[in-house]
Amino acid sequence: MTDHVDAAGVEELRSHVIAYNLAATGYTTGVPLGCLVRDSSGRLIAGLDGFTWGGYAKIEWLWVQDAHRRTGLGTRLVEEAERESARRGCVVVRVDTHTFQAPDFYARLGYSLIGRVRDTPVGHEEVFMQKRLHPEHP
Repeated sequence: MTDHVDAAGVEELRSHVIAYNLAATGYTTGVPLGCLVRDSSGRLIAGLDGFTWGGYAKIEWLWVQDAHRRTGLGTRLVEEAERESARRGCVVVRVDTHTFQAPDFYARLGYSLIGRVRDTPVGHEEVFMQKRLHPEHP
């Protein structure tokens, strides 16, 4: 075991896992989902990154610069990701967050708790949430 794995090796590993997942499920059209917001000087002030695949979406990263929090920017990014996910035929959006991050933010947007893991990191919890985009498909 090592604390350093080169980026090319990680990409190779990911490609093998993705190839396996595609073959095992028959869902072969994973598509990136994201948006970056920059100020007039090109500095990143907010962004969302994730993917859609097999009828669901996953928000992997969401960040808003401190000065732009509580302005509705994060909400707009998530809502736009939800709209695009629905347009792509997704029925659910998933997100993993931590107790020191944004579980209340996602709850206000209609995400429900589906699981949590204590001490990840120690003294905190990882929180797993989802939102059904089409409530008629429980």
